[in-house]
Parts: sequence; structure tokens; C-alpha cells
Amino acid sequence: MQELYLVSDGVCRLHSAGGGHPERPERMDAVAAVFDDCRSDPTVLLDEGRDATQEEIIRVHTAAHYELVRDSQLREITVFDADTAANRHSYAAALRAAGGACAAVDALFNARARHAFVGTRPPGHHAEADRPMGFCFFNNAAVASEHARARYGVDRVAIVDWDVHHGNGTMHSFYEDPGVLYISLHQFPLFPGTGRLEELGSGKGKGYTVNLPLPAGRSDSEYLFLFDSLIVPLLDRYRPQLILISAGYDAHERDPLGSMLLSGAAFGAMTERLSGVAARHARNRVVVLLEGGYSLRGLELGIRATIEALLADAQRTTTLADGHTVVNSAVEALAERAAHLLRRQWGEFSW
Repeated sequence: MQELYLVSDGVCRLHSAGGGHPERPERMDAVAAVFDDCRSDPTVLLDEGRDATQEEIIRVHTAAHYELVRDSQLREITVFDADTAANRHSYAAALRAAGGACAAVDALFNARARHAFVGTRPPGHHAEADRPMGFCFFNNAAVASEHARARYGVDRVAIVDWDVHHGNGTMHSFYEDPGVLYISLHQFPLFPGTGRLEELGSGKGKGYTVNLPLPAGRSDSEYLFLFDSLIVPLLDRYRPQLILISAGYDAHERDPLGSMLLSGAAFGAMTERLSGVAARHARNRVVVLLEGGYSLRGLELGIRATIEALLADAQRTTTLADGHTVVNSAVEALAERAAHLLRRQWGEFSW
């Protein structure tokens, strides 16, 4: 068994939403820079992944949605909304992004690797069941989750989304479903405007959606405070059999679309904590799925730190000295309010 399974394919570079769009083909350069450095590592397996099947897509999306995206390959440009457009290659790239996520799940459950990183585009977490949105066409995390449940009988999937934007599509996919615990840390207010603390899920899924909306300007130590005080204890109580990370790197301090202050190292520290949970409950199964990140340098730094953490001892926990040693009172208050709302489902939290 290899330590790490990496997925990337050249078709993902062919998708373009038009000149000047932040979700641009050059993002794949950041992926390639890190993946190329892993080629000589005998514990790493690099693969092109595969395309998702129609059956895998329509477990999450409507048939009409699938056909809408599929038919975009017939035109030079298809505009879905003000932010989301496709060229002739976008459908193929979206199939590979969703299929790469499924291939990573296969690699872990077939004991080919312990962890996986899927470095594809377009991203997925804004895609709703019935419409593309926010640069996204198919919801890669949701498709991977449903693949794990349908193919391998997984009962408990955790999706941790640290993209600076809330993953509205992923949240809505599982809002009434206790089989998927969705946890999001995101800047608020910011696009898409969802992800309020009070959005906890409904019906049998109440308490299985956890939104941590953060004010702009939050730092490494404040994100790690939320991991240590809430996210890791919650995951330990849920005992996931698979952890999917919706890894957007637009909370990096260099990113032009977010206003957070994370260093590249913060993404490694968050990954280490989630790897520790996976070691305790999920036979080390962590799949990282690339979402946003629009500074090429910030993207490369974040991906590199994430992969280094996946290759490190899963029990090691990094403490970052980032110059922000005091947790903002608003973040402490957020943690206290979240703990209060979650205690009926999950018990008390203390820190």
C-alpha cells in the first residue's frame, strides 16, 4: 500500500470560463509544481484518475442538470450565471474532477493508498443538485461521498470544508442526512451568503451540518482554535469511516477573493488534525479535493503543506507561532454559540 495517491489530468487545464476569470487554467501549474516534486517519492502513486459515470453524477444531481452541463461541449461558450461559464472542454474536465474524486475513494478502500489528494478543476462545492454555480459544475465532494456509500457501504462520511466561501451545494446535498457530517469554516458575509451558524440541518439530519461563519481577517491560530475546541472533538464523537476535505486555498493571506490571513502552514496543521481523526476512526482514509484558491503562489504553498502533512506522522499536531497568539473574542464567542447549539446532539464541549 502506498502512503499517498495523487490525481491530476491535463484535461482539467483545458476548461476555461473566459479571459480574466479567477478560476483559470494556470491554477493547474500550482498543482503540477507540487506533484512533480513527489514523482521520485516511492511512497506516492500518481494517477490520471478517471471520468465519473452518469450514474455517479445523478446520485447527487438531477438528470436535467447532468444534460445541461453535458450539452455545453456542443458550444464554444455556455454561460450559466454571472460567475460560471463553460467552454467545449469544461464538461470533460468536470467529469474528470468528479471521477478523480471517486477514483481516490476507490484507491483507499481497495488498499492502494492510505490518503489521497485530487488536484483537479473545476471545483465543486457550490454546485447545487439542479444548477451549476460559483465556478462549479458537478459537486465533487458530494459525488465522492455518495460513491463511497453506494460502492463500499460506508455509513458515516465527514466532509470538512475550509474554503473561504461556504459550500452551499454540499450543505444542501446532505442537509437532512445523518450519514454525512458537513463542517464548514468560511468567511461571512461573503458569496454565496449561506452558511449561518443556525443552519444545522433538518429532520434526521439536524445537528449534522455545522457552519462556523468567521469575520474577515482571521489567522492561523484562530482556525486551529476551532479545530481543537470543536471540530476534532465533534469528529471523534461522530467516528467517520471516511474524511473528505473540500480544500479551498482562498483563505490564504495572498488570495484576491478572500480576506483571511492564513499562512500556507495552516493548511498543513489542519490536515494533520484531520489525519489524526482518520487514524483513530477511518483506517487513515482522508481524501483531499481541490476547491478554490486564486493566488497561484498561495495555492502552491497550501497544497504543498497539505501534502507534506499527509505524508507525515498522523499523530503529530503542529502548533503554529504565527504572530497571532490571542484568539479574537468574536471567534471565541462563535465557538461558544456553536457548542450551545450542538450540545443536544453531541453533548458538551469544553476548552
